[in-house]
Amino acid sequence: MDAFTQLFEKGRNGPCRPWPRVEVSAAEWTALTGHLVAGDLVLMGLWGDAGVVHMALREEGGGRLAVATCPCPDGTFPSVARHHAPAARLERTVRDLFGLVAEGAPDPRPWLDHGRWGVRHPLGTSVRAEPAGDANVVLAADAYPFLAAEGEGLHQIPVGPVHAGIIEPGHFRFSCYGETVVRLEGRLGYVHKGIEGLMAGADIAQAARLAGRQSGDSTVAYALAFCRAVEAARGIVVPERAHALRAVMAELERLANHLGDIGGICNDAAFALMLAHCGVLRELVLRASARGFGHRLMMDKVVPGGVACDLAPEGVAALRALVAHVRAAFPALVELYDNTASLQDRTVGTGFTRPDHVRQFGAGGYVGRASGRAFDARRSLPYPPYDRLPFEVAGRTEGDVNARVWVRIREVEESLGLIVRLLDTLPAGPVLAELNGTGEGRAGEGLAVVEGFRGDVLAFVALGAGGRVRRAHLRDPSWFQWPLLETAIEGNIVADFPLCNKSFNCSYSGVDL
Repeated sequence: MDAFTQLFEKGRNGPCRPWPRVEVSAAEWTALTGHLVAGDLVLMGLWGDAGVVHMALREEGGGRLAVATCPCPDGTFPSVARHHAPAARLERTVRDLFGLVAEGAPDPRPWLDHGRWGVRHPLGTSVRAEPAGDANVVLAADAYPFLAAEGEGLHQIPVGPVHAGIIEPGHFRFSCYGETVVRLEGRLGYVHKGIEGLMAGADIAQAARLAGRQSGDSTVAYALAFCRAVEAARGIVVPERAHALRAVMAELERLANHLGDIGGICNDAAFALMLAHCGVLRELVLRASARGFGHRLMMDKVVPGGVACDLAPEGVAALRALVAHVRAAFPALVELYDNTASLQDRTVGTGFTRPDHVRQFGAGGYVGRASGRAFDARRSLPYPPYDRLPFEVAGRTEGDVNARVWVRIREVEESLGLIVRLLDTLPAGPVLAELNGTGEGRAGEGLAVVEGFRGDVLAFVALGAGGRVRRAHLRDPSWFQWPLLETAIEGNIVADFPLCNKSFNCSYSGVDL
Protein backbone atom coordinates (compact mmCIF):
# COMPACT_ATOMS: atom_id res chain seq x y z
CA MET A 1 0.00 0.00 0.00
CA ASP A 2 1.52 3.34 -1.08
CA ALA A 3 1.94 6.37 1.19
CA PHE A 4 -1.09 8.21 -0.23
CA THR A 5 -3.43 5.22 0.13
CA GLN A 6 -2.29 4.79 3.73
CA LEU A 7 -2.96 8.48 4.32
CA PHE A 8 -6.40 8.26 2.73
CA GLU A 9 -7.50 5.13 4.58
CA LYS A 10 -6.16 6.34 7.93
CA GLY A 11 -8.16 9.56 7.74
CA ARG A 12 -11.55 8.14 6.75
CA ASN A 13 -12.98 8.54 10.25
CA GLY A 14 -11.21 11.80 11.01
CA PRO A 15 -12.69 15.27 11.48
CA CYS A 16 -12.46 16.42 7.85
CA ARG A 17 -15.15 15.78 5.23
CA PRO A 18 -15.63 14.62 2.54
CA TRP A 19 -11.88 14.06 2.08
CA PRO A 20 -9.71 12.99 5.01
CA ARG A 21 -7.05 14.88 6.93
CA VAL A 22 -4.34 12.97 8.79
CA GLU A 23 -1.50 14.03 11.06
CA VAL A 24 1.81 12.69 9.73
CA SER A 25 5.40 12.59 10.94
CA ALA A 26 8.19 14.52 9.30
CA ALA A 27 9.38 11.30 7.65
CA GLU A 28 5.90 10.58 6.26
CA TRP A 29 5.64 14.19 5.06
CA THR A 30 8.91 13.74 3.18
CA ALA A 31 7.72 10.43 1.72
CA LEU A 32 4.63 12.17 0.33
CA THR A 33 6.91 14.80 -1.18
CA GLY A 34 8.64 11.99 -3.04
CA HIS A 35 5.32 11.05 -4.65
CA LEU A 36 4.91 14.66 -5.79
CA VAL A 37 8.33 14.55 -7.42
CA ALA A 38 7.49 11.25 -9.11
CA GLY A 39 4.28 12.74 -10.52
CA ASP A 40 2.00 10.26 -8.72
CA LEU A 41 0.44 13.08 -6.69
CA VAL A 42 -0.52 16.68 -7.46
CA LEU A 43 0.01 19.47 -4.95
CA MET A 44 -3.39 21.09 -4.40
CA GLY A 45 -2.40 23.45 -1.60
CA LEU A 46 -0.04 24.08 1.31
CA TRP A 47 -0.96 26.39 4.19
CA GLY A 48 -0.18 27.09 7.82
CA ASP A 49 -2.17 26.80 11.03
CA ALA A 50 -1.46 27.04 14.76
CA GLY A 51 1.73 25.02 15.19
CA VAL A 52 1.14 22.84 12.12
CA VAL A 53 1.33 22.98 8.35
CA HIS A 54 -1.18 21.32 6.01
CA MET A 55 -0.66 19.93 2.50
CA ALA A 56 -3.55 18.95 0.21
CA LEU A 57 -2.74 16.19 -2.27
CA ARG A 58 -4.63 14.61 -5.14
CA GLU A 59 -3.95 11.46 -7.10
CA GLU A 60 -2.85 12.31 -10.62
CA GLY A 61 -5.60 10.99 -12.85
CA GLY A 62 -7.72 9.92 -9.89
CA GLY A 63 -10.56 11.29 -7.82
CA ARG A 64 -9.09 10.87 -4.33
CA LEU A 65 -7.88 13.85 -2.34
CA ALA A 66 -6.45 14.06 1.18
CA VAL A 67 -4.75 16.51 3.53
CA ALA A 68 -1.53 15.70 5.37
CA THR A 69 -0.82 17.69 8.55
CA CYS A 70 2.73 17.98 9.86
CA PRO A 71 3.18 19.23 13.46
CA CYS A 72 5.87 21.88 13.92
CA PRO A 73 6.74 21.75 17.64
CA ASP A 74 10.01 23.61 17.04
CA GLY A 75 8.53 25.91 14.39
CA THR A 76 9.98 23.99 11.44
CA PHE A 77 8.90 21.37 8.92
CA PRO A 78 10.69 19.59 6.03
CA SER A 79 10.65 21.71 2.90
CA VAL A 80 8.54 20.40 0.04
CA ALA A 81 9.93 23.03 -2.33
CA ARG A 82 13.43 21.66 -1.87
CA HIS A 83 12.34 18.80 -4.11
CA HIS A 84 9.12 20.12 -5.68
CA ALA A 85 9.26 23.70 -6.96
CA PRO A 86 5.48 24.45 -6.98
CA ALA A 87 5.53 24.60 -3.16
CA ALA A 88 8.10 27.42 -2.98
CA ARG A 89 5.82 30.47 -2.77
CA LEU A 90 3.36 28.62 -0.56
CA GLU A 91 6.13 27.84 1.94
CA ARG A 92 7.29 31.46 1.86
CA THR A 93 3.72 32.54 2.64
CA VAL A 94 3.49 30.11 5.57
CA ARG A 95 6.65 31.66 7.00
CA ASP A 96 5.39 35.22 6.50
CA LEU A 97 2.01 34.61 8.13
CA PHE A 98 2.75 31.97 10.77
CA GLY A 99 6.51 32.03 11.32
CA LEU A 100 6.80 28.32 10.47
CA VAL A 101 10.06 27.71 8.61
CA ALA A 102 10.54 25.13 5.86
CA GLU A 103 13.89 23.50 6.61
CA GLY A 104 16.06 23.25 3.52
CA ALA A 105 13.86 25.59 1.48
CA PRO A 106 15.59 26.78 -1.70
CA ASP A 107 14.16 30.31 -1.41
CA PRO A 108 14.12 31.96 2.04
CA ARG A 109 12.93 35.35 0.80
CA PRO A 110 9.62 36.74 2.14
CA TRP A 111 6.63 36.66 -0.19
CA LEU A 112 3.66 38.57 1.20
CA ASP A 113 5.57 40.44 3.90
CA HIS A 114 7.13 43.53 2.34
CA GLY A 115 8.42 44.73 5.69
CA ARG A 116 5.61 47.27 6.16
CA TRP A 117 3.15 45.50 8.46
CA GLY A 118 4.57 46.58 11.80
CA VAL A 119 4.28 42.97 13.01
CA ARG A 120 5.81 39.71 11.94
CA HIS A 121 3.94 36.42 11.58
CA PRO A 122 0.52 38.04 12.21
CA LEU A 123 -1.37 34.72 12.26
CA GLY A 124 1.24 32.96 14.39
CA THR A 125 3.38 34.43 17.15
CA SER A 126 2.55 37.99 16.01
CA VAL A 127 5.55 39.90 17.29
CA ARG A 128 6.48 43.49 16.60
CA ALA A 129 8.78 43.81 13.62
CA GLU A 130 12.37 44.55 14.59
CA PRO A 131 14.09 44.26 11.24
CA ALA A 132 17.43 45.71 12.29
CA GLY A 133 18.49 42.43 13.87
CA ASP A 134 17.20 40.11 11.15
CA ALA A 135 18.88 39.99 7.77
CA ASN A 136 15.95 38.06 6.30
CA VAL A 137 13.52 40.97 6.73
CA VAL A 138 13.11 43.25 3.74
CA LEU A 139 12.35 46.84 4.67
CA ALA A 140 11.55 48.36 1.31
CA ALA A 141 10.32 47.19 -2.05
CA ASP A 142 13.51 48.29 -3.80
CA ALA A 143 15.60 46.14 -1.41
CA TYR A 144 13.97 42.91 -2.54
CA PRO A 145 16.72 40.59 -3.84
CA PHE A 146 15.51 39.59 -7.28
CA LEU A 147 17.15 36.54 -8.80
CA ALA A 148 20.15 37.42 -10.93
CA ALA A 149 20.62 36.65 -14.60
CA GLU A 150 24.23 36.73 -15.76
CA GLY A 151 25.63 37.24 -19.22
CA GLU A 152 27.29 39.84 -21.38
CA GLY A 153 24.96 42.54 -22.66
CA LEU A 154 22.07 41.79 -20.31
CA HIS A 155 20.03 44.62 -18.84
CA GLN A 156 17.04 44.82 -16.51
CA ILE A 157 13.66 46.44 -17.07
CA PRO A 158 11.47 47.02 -13.99
CA VAL A 159 7.71 47.21 -14.61
CA GLY A 160 5.15 48.10 -11.95
CA PRO A 161 3.83 47.63 -9.37
CA VAL A 162 1.59 50.46 -10.59
CA HIS A 163 0.23 49.79 -14.08
CA ALA A 164 -1.93 51.64 -16.57
CA GLY A 165 -5.71 51.34 -16.38
CA ILE A 166 -7.33 49.38 -13.55
CA ILE A 167 -4.88 46.47 -13.45
CA GLU A 168 -4.02 45.26 -9.96
CA PRO A 169 -0.49 46.01 -8.69
CA GLY A 170 2.39 43.62 -9.27
CA HIS A 171 6.07 44.16 -9.97
CA PHE A 172 7.77 42.41 -12.90
CA ARG A 173 11.55 42.39 -13.30
CA PHE A 174 12.75 41.56 -16.81
CA SER A 175 16.30 40.52 -17.58
CA CYS A 176 16.78 41.05 -21.30
CA TYR A 177 19.27 40.71 -24.11
CA GLY A 178 18.19 43.47 -26.42
CA GLU A 179 14.44 43.00 -26.74
CA THR A 180 14.52 39.28 -25.91
CA VAL A 181 13.46 38.28 -22.40
CA VAL A 182 16.02 36.00 -20.74
CA ARG A 183 14.34 35.88 -17.33
CA LEU A 184 11.18 37.26 -15.79
CA GLU A 185 10.52 37.33 -12.07
CA GLY A 186 7.30 38.61 -10.55
CA ARG A 187 6.76 40.03 -7.10
CA LEU A 188 3.25 40.23 -5.67
CA GLY A 189 1.71 40.92 -2.28
CA TYR A 190 0.82 44.58 -2.88
CA VAL A 191 -2.90 43.97 -2.32
CA HIS A 192 -2.53 41.81 0.79
CA LYS A 193 -5.65 42.45 2.86
CA GLY A 194 -5.31 39.97 5.72
CA ILE A 195 -8.38 38.06 4.61
CA GLU A 196 -7.47 34.85 6.46
CA GLY A 197 -7.06 36.82 9.68
CA LEU A 198 -10.42 38.50 9.11
CA MET A 199 -12.13 35.14 8.60
CA ALA A 200 -10.76 33.67 11.83
CA GLY A 201 -13.44 34.04 14.50
CA ALA A 202 -16.13 35.18 12.06
CA ASP A 203 -19.53 33.52 11.87
CA ILE A 204 -20.06 31.50 8.70
CA ALA A 205 -22.31 34.11 7.06
CA GLN A 206 -19.69 36.85 7.44
CA ALA A 207 -16.90 34.48 6.45
CA ALA A 208 -18.82 33.57 3.27
CA ARG A 209 -19.02 37.26 2.39
CA LEU A 210 -15.26 37.58 2.90
CA ALA A 211 -14.61 34.48 0.80
CA GLY A 212 -16.47 36.05 -2.11
CA ARG A 213 -14.15 39.04 -1.95
CA GLN A 214 -10.78 37.29 -2.09
CA SER A 215 -10.78 37.69 -5.86
CA GLY A 216 -13.77 39.72 -7.00
CA ASP A 217 -13.94 38.43 -10.57
CA SER A 218 -14.38 34.92 -9.13
CA THR A 219 -16.80 35.78 -6.35
CA VAL A 220 -19.20 32.94 -7.24
CA ALA A 221 -16.42 30.34 -7.41
CA TYR A 222 -14.87 31.42 -4.10
CA ALA A 223 -18.20 31.61 -2.27
CA LEU A 224 -19.18 28.23 -3.69
CA ALA A 225 -15.92 26.59 -2.58
CA PHE A 226 -16.22 28.06 0.92
CA CYS A 227 -19.89 27.13 1.27
CA ARG A 228 -19.34 23.58 0.05
CA ALA A 229 -16.55 23.18 2.63
CA VAL A 230 -18.84 24.46 5.41
CA GLU A 231 -21.68 22.24 4.23
CA ALA A 232 -19.36 19.22 4.25
CA ALA A 233 -18.19 20.06 7.78
CA ARG A 234 -21.76 20.39 9.08
CA GLY A 235 -23.43 17.71 6.99
CA ILE A 236 -25.80 20.21 5.38
CA VAL A 237 -27.90 18.86 2.50
CA VAL A 238 -28.34 21.58 -0.12
CA PRO A 239 -31.65 21.61 -2.06
CA GLU A 240 -31.47 20.46 -5.68
CA ARG A 241 -32.80 23.77 -6.99
CA ALA A 242 -30.02 25.59 -5.15
CA HIS A 243 -27.40 23.31 -6.74
CA ALA A 244 -28.78 24.16 -10.17
CA LEU A 245 -28.90 27.91 -9.51
CA ARG A 246 -25.33 27.85 -8.18
CA ALA A 247 -24.22 26.24 -11.44
CA VAL A 248 -26.12 28.83 -13.50
CA MET A 249 -24.28 31.57 -11.62
CA ALA A 250 -20.94 29.80 -12.01
CA GLU A 251 -21.42 29.49 -15.77
CA LEU A 252 -22.48 33.13 -16.09
CA GLU A 253 -19.32 34.14 -14.22
CA ARG A 254 -17.23 31.94 -16.53
CA LEU A 255 -18.97 33.37 -19.58
CA ALA A 256 -18.44 37.01 -18.57
CA ASN A 257 -14.76 36.53 -17.75
CA HIS A 258 -13.92 34.53 -20.85
CA LEU A 259 -15.60 37.09 -23.10
CA GLY A 260 -13.67 39.86 -21.38
CA ASP A 261 -10.40 37.94 -21.69
CA ILE A 262 -10.83 37.14 -25.37
CA GLY A 263 -11.38 40.82 -26.12
CA GLY A 264 -8.53 41.88 -23.83
CA ILE A 265 -6.03 39.49 -25.42
CA CYS A 266 -6.91 40.77 -28.88
CA ASN A 267 -6.62 44.35 -27.66
CA ASP A 268 -3.09 43.65 -26.39
CA ALA A 269 -2.32 42.46 -29.91
CA ALA A 270 -3.50 45.87 -31.20
CA PHE A 271 -6.87 44.58 -32.44
CA ALA A 272 -9.30 46.76 -30.51
CA LEU A 273 -12.32 45.78 -32.60
CA MET A 274 -12.56 42.42 -30.79
CA LEU A 275 -12.32 44.17 -27.44
CA ALA A 276 -15.27 46.38 -28.33
CA HIS A 277 -17.51 43.54 -29.51
CA CYS A 278 -16.55 41.17 -26.68
CA GLY A 279 -17.03 44.03 -24.22
CA VAL A 280 -20.60 44.49 -25.43
CA LEU A 281 -21.33 40.78 -24.94
CA ARG A 282 -19.72 40.77 -21.49
CA GLU A 283 -21.88 43.75 -20.50
CA LEU A 284 -24.99 41.88 -21.62
CA VAL A 285 -23.98 38.93 -19.45
CA LEU A 286 -23.56 41.21 -16.43
CA ARG A 287 -26.93 42.87 -17.03
CA ALA A 288 -28.69 39.51 -17.39
CA SER A 289 -26.99 38.35 -14.18
CA ALA A 290 -28.36 41.41 -12.41
CA ARG A 291 -31.84 40.72 -13.81
CA GLY A 292 -31.73 37.12 -12.67
CA PHE A 293 -29.93 37.34 -9.33
CA GLY A 294 -29.97 40.99 -8.29
CA HIS A 295 -26.23 41.74 -8.69
CA ARG A 296 -24.04 42.10 -11.77
CA LEU A 297 -21.28 39.91 -10.30
CA MET A 298 -23.75 37.81 -8.24
CA MET A 299 -21.79 38.71 -5.12
CA ASP A 300 -23.19 37.29 -1.85
CA LYS A 301 -25.73 35.20 -3.74
CA VAL A 302 -24.11 31.84 -2.93
CA VAL A 303 -24.53 31.30 0.81
CA PRO A 304 -24.08 28.36 3.21
CA GLY A 305 -27.02 26.03 2.65
CA GLY A 306 -27.91 27.19 -0.85
CA VAL A 307 -28.47 30.55 -2.52
CA ALA A 308 -29.71 33.88 -1.21
CA CYS A 309 -32.40 34.40 -3.87
CA ASP A 310 -34.52 32.39 -6.26
CA LEU A 311 -34.61 32.81 -10.03
CA ALA A 312 -37.97 34.26 -11.01
CA PRO A 313 -39.64 33.56 -14.40
CA GLU A 314 -38.58 36.97 -15.73
CA GLY A 315 -34.99 36.13 -14.74
CA VAL A 316 -35.22 32.84 -16.65
CA ALA A 317 -36.50 34.75 -19.67
CA ALA A 318 -33.62 37.24 -19.43
CA LEU A 319 -31.05 34.44 -19.32
CA ARG A 320 -32.62 32.63 -22.27
CA ALA A 321 -32.57 35.86 -24.27
CA LEU A 322 -28.93 36.38 -23.33
CA VAL A 323 -27.94 32.91 -24.52
CA ALA A 324 -29.78 33.40 -27.80
CA HIS A 325 -28.07 36.75 -28.39
CA VAL A 326 -24.55 35.52 -27.60
CA ARG A 327 -25.04 32.39 -29.69
CA ALA A 328 -26.02 34.57 -32.64
CA ALA A 329 -23.19 37.10 -32.28
CA PHE A 330 -20.24 35.02 -31.06
CA PRO A 331 -19.52 32.84 -34.14
CA ALA A 332 -18.80 35.93 -36.25
CA LEU A 333 -16.26 37.10 -33.65
CA VAL A 334 -14.61 33.68 -33.63
CA GLU A 335 -14.33 33.83 -37.42
CA LEU A 336 -12.91 37.34 -37.20
CA TYR A 337 -10.29 36.20 -34.71
CA ASP A 338 -9.34 33.12 -36.73
CA ASN A 339 -9.14 34.90 -40.10
CA THR A 340 -7.25 38.05 -39.12
CA ALA A 341 -3.67 37.36 -40.21
CA SER A 342 -2.11 40.18 -38.20
CA LEU A 343 -3.79 38.89 -35.05
CA GLN A 344 -2.76 35.29 -35.65
CA ASP A 345 0.80 36.46 -36.23
CA ARG A 346 0.87 37.81 -32.67
CA THR A 347 -0.85 34.92 -30.88
CA VAL A 348 0.30 31.73 -32.64
CA GLY A 349 3.54 30.45 -31.15
CA THR A 350 3.78 33.24 -28.57
CA GLY A 351 4.06 32.52 -24.85
CA PHE A 352 4.56 28.75 -25.14
CA THR A 353 4.00 26.84 -21.89
CA ARG A 354 5.67 23.46 -21.73
CA PRO A 355 3.37 20.50 -20.97
CA ASP A 356 5.86 19.04 -18.47
CA HIS A 357 5.86 22.33 -16.55
CA VAL A 358 2.06 22.32 -16.55
CA ARG A 359 1.99 18.77 -15.18
CA GLN A 360 4.65 19.54 -12.56
CA PHE A 361 2.75 22.57 -11.25
CA GLY A 362 -0.65 20.89 -11.55
CA ALA A 363 -1.88 23.96 -13.42
CA GLY A 364 -5.59 23.94 -14.14
CA GLY A 365 -7.98 26.12 -16.09
CA TYR A 366 -7.25 27.31 -19.60
CA VAL A 367 -3.51 27.47 -18.82
CA GLY A 368 -3.37 23.74 -18.14
CA ARG A 369 -5.93 22.66 -20.71
CA ALA A 370 -4.19 24.62 -23.49
CA SER A 371 -1.04 22.56 -22.83
CA GLY A 372 -2.65 19.13 -22.78
CA ARG A 373 -3.60 18.77 -19.09
CA ALA A 374 -7.31 17.95 -19.14
CA PHE A 375 -8.07 18.55 -15.45
CA ASP A 376 -11.42 20.22 -14.74
CA ALA A 377 -12.79 19.95 -11.19
CA ARG A 378 -16.34 19.72 -12.54
CA ARG A 379 -15.37 16.47 -14.26
CA SER A 380 -12.37 15.13 -12.30
CA LEU A 381 -13.78 15.86 -8.82
CA PRO A 382 -17.49 16.08 -9.73
CA TYR A 383 -19.94 17.90 -7.51
CA PRO A 384 -23.67 18.70 -7.95
CA PRO A 385 -25.10 19.36 -10.43
CA TYR A 386 -22.11 18.77 -12.73
CA ASP A 387 -21.96 15.12 -11.65
CA ARG A 388 -25.02 14.50 -13.84
CA LEU A 389 -24.59 17.12 -16.58
CA PRO A 390 -23.09 16.23 -19.98
CA PHE A 391 -20.45 18.70 -21.18
CA GLU A 392 -17.13 18.67 -23.00
CA VAL A 393 -13.85 19.71 -21.39
CA ALA A 394 -12.12 21.88 -23.98
CA GLY A 395 -8.45 21.25 -24.54
CA ARG A 396 -5.49 21.97 -26.84
CA THR A 397 -1.87 20.88 -26.93
CA GLU A 398 -0.04 23.83 -28.53
CA GLY A 399 0.37 25.70 -25.22
CA ASP A 400 0.61 29.19 -26.74
CA VAL A 401 -1.51 32.34 -26.51
CA ASN A 402 -3.63 31.15 -29.41
CA ALA A 403 -4.36 27.84 -27.67
CA ARG A 404 -5.44 29.65 -24.51
CA VAL A 405 -7.79 31.80 -26.60
CA TRP A 406 -9.31 28.73 -28.25
CA VAL A 407 -9.86 26.98 -24.92
CA ARG A 408 -11.77 30.08 -23.80
CA ILE A 409 -13.79 30.11 -27.04
CA ARG A 410 -14.85 26.49 -26.57
CA GLU A 411 -15.67 27.08 -22.91
CA VAL A 412 -17.90 30.01 -23.87
CA GLU A 413 -19.80 27.67 -26.16
CA GLU A 414 -20.03 24.98 -23.47
CA SER A 415 -21.20 27.48 -20.84
CA LEU A 416 -24.00 28.65 -23.11
CA GLY A 417 -25.15 25.06 -23.53
CA LEU A 418 -24.88 24.34 -19.80
CA ILE A 419 -27.00 27.37 -18.92
CA VAL A 420 -29.74 26.19 -21.30
CA ARG A 421 -29.64 22.62 -19.89
CA LEU A 422 -29.81 23.92 -16.33
CA LEU A 423 -32.76 26.19 -17.11
CA ASP A 424 -34.57 23.41 -18.99
CA THR A 425 -34.21 21.02 -16.05
CA LEU A 426 -34.48 23.50 -13.17
CA PRO A 427 -35.99 21.59 -10.23
CA ALA A 428 -38.81 22.99 -8.15
CA GLY A 429 -38.48 23.43 -4.42
CA PRO A 430 -36.61 25.50 -1.83
CA VAL A 431 -33.30 27.26 -2.52
CA LEU A 432 -31.91 27.33 1.03
CA ALA A 433 -31.47 24.53 3.54
CA GLU A 434 -32.60 24.91 7.12
CA LEU A 435 -29.33 25.15 9.05
CA ASN A 436 -30.84 24.36 12.45
CA GLY A 437 -30.32 20.73 13.36
CA THR A 438 -27.51 20.25 10.84
CA GLY A 439 -24.61 20.42 13.21
CA GLU A 440 -25.01 24.09 14.06
CA GLY A 441 -22.49 25.03 16.71
CA ARG A 442 -20.54 21.81 16.22
CA ALA A 443 -16.83 21.75 15.51
CA GLY A 444 -15.77 20.15 12.24
CA GLU A 445 -13.71 20.52 9.11
CA GLY A 446 -14.58 20.62 5.44
CA LEU A 447 -12.64 20.58 2.20
CA ALA A 448 -13.96 21.53 -1.23
CA VAL A 449 -12.66 22.04 -4.75
CA VAL A 450 -14.71 23.84 -7.41
CA GLU A 451 -13.94 24.99 -10.94
CA GLY A 452 -13.70 28.75 -11.37
CA PHE A 453 -13.08 30.45 -14.68
CA ARG A 454 -9.29 30.43 -14.07
CA GLY A 455 -9.21 26.87 -12.77
CA ASP A 456 -9.69 24.97 -9.54
CA VAL A 457 -10.35 26.85 -6.29
CA LEU A 458 -9.66 24.92 -3.08
CA ALA A 459 -11.26 25.76 0.27
CA PHE A 460 -10.42 24.35 3.70
CA VAL A 461 -12.60 25.38 6.63
CA ALA A 462 -12.19 24.41 10.30
CA LEU A 463 -15.14 25.33 12.52
CA GLY A 464 -14.69 25.84 16.25
CA ALA A 465 -16.94 24.48 18.98
CA GLY A 466 -19.16 27.57 18.80
CA GLY A 467 -19.75 27.13 15.08
CA ARG A 468 -17.53 30.08 14.17
CA VAL A 469 -14.65 29.80 11.75
CA ARG A 470 -11.44 28.82 13.51
CA ARG A 471 -9.35 28.64 10.32
CA ALA A 472 -10.20 29.12 6.66
CA HIS A 473 -7.87 28.91 3.70
CA LEU A 474 -8.83 29.48 0.07
CA ARG A 475 -6.29 28.66 -2.62
CA ASP A 476 -6.53 30.44 -5.97
CA PRO A 477 -5.51 28.59 -9.16
CA SER A 478 -3.09 31.43 -9.89
CA TRP A 479 -0.66 30.14 -7.23
CA PHE A 480 0.38 27.48 -9.76
CA GLN A 481 -0.03 29.64 -12.88
CA TRP A 482 2.02 32.76 -12.06
CA PRO A 483 5.32 30.80 -12.09
CA LEU A 484 4.42 29.34 -15.48
CA LEU A 485 3.94 32.83 -16.90
CA GLU A 486 7.57 33.50 -16.01
CA THR A 487 8.63 30.51 -18.08
CA ALA A 488 6.24 31.29 -20.96
CA ILE A 489 7.73 34.73 -21.65
CA GLU A 490 11.33 33.48 -21.89
CA GLY A 491 12.63 33.87 -25.44
CA ASN A 492 9.81 36.26 -26.38
CA ILE A 493 10.22 39.98 -26.85
CA VAL A 494 9.32 42.46 -24.12
CA ALA A 495 6.45 43.85 -26.22
CA ASP A 496 4.74 40.46 -26.09
CA PHE A 497 4.54 40.44 -22.29
CA PRO A 498 1.14 42.20 -22.07
CA LEU A 499 -0.23 39.67 -24.55
CA CYS A 500 1.16 36.68 -22.61
CA ASN A 501 0.13 38.16 -19.27
CA LYS A 502 -3.45 38.69 -20.41
CA SER A 503 -3.63 35.20 -21.91
CA PHE A 504 -2.85 33.86 -18.41
CA ASN A 505 -4.89 36.56 -16.61
CA CYS A 506 -3.72 35.36 -13.20
CA SER A 507 -5.27 36.88 -10.10
CA TYR A 508 -3.19 39.28 -8.02
CA SER A 509 -5.72 39.58 -5.20
CA GLY A 510 -6.33 35.85 -5.09
CA VAL A 511 -2.72 35.08 -4.14
CA ASP A 512 -2.06 38.22 -2.08
CA LEU A 513 -4.56 37.01 0.58
